[in-house]
Amino acid sequence: MIHPLVAQLYFTRDEWQRGLEGVSAADAVKHLGPMNCISWLVGHMAWHEQKYWLEHAQGKLLYPELKPCFAYGSPKSTPSFSEMQKMWQEVIRESQPLLDKLTSADLQAELLHDGKVVDQSYGSAMQRVIYHYWYHNGEVQAIRQMLGHRDLPEFVGEIEEQAPYRSEYDH
Repeated sequence: MIHPLVAQLYFTRDEWQRGLEGVSAADAVKHLGPMNCISWLVGHMAWHEQKYWLEHAQGKLLYPELKPCFAYGSPKSTPSFSEMQKMWQEVIRESQPLLDKLTSADLQAELLHDGKVVDQSYGSAMQRVIYHYWYHNGEVQAIRQMLGHRDLPEFVGEIEEQAPYRSEYDH
């Protein structure tokens, strides 16, 4: 059974994708005021997941272009929504084997990058990613409202069925 915190990350990812359902390629690249467009936000989350679970944890870098284009503070851009979704999906797919086997001890261990401690545990990094998703999920919904989208998902979804609270000791 996967660790409860990992289950929360997986639920959050599902909610992220649920929040993107129905977004057209045309709407995904619209910039409203100073906000980044939806497609940029997808690339941004792909960058964040790749940074922790592939680059730092495993020394893998599937998409080197994610960092200069989508890291915090990167310049505004208008990437293809389908291309960002494809990258996001691939990063998620590549990270799953590592995440599926994490234990409480692993989550307390320091995350490393190039053999150096990054002053963050795996568990803290995972919490940061989860909260980061929720922040940007709200932003996506605000953008969608401004674009006139109706019948948007209500949050939080089916957490009781998909990722109810359970102790790390419940197996």
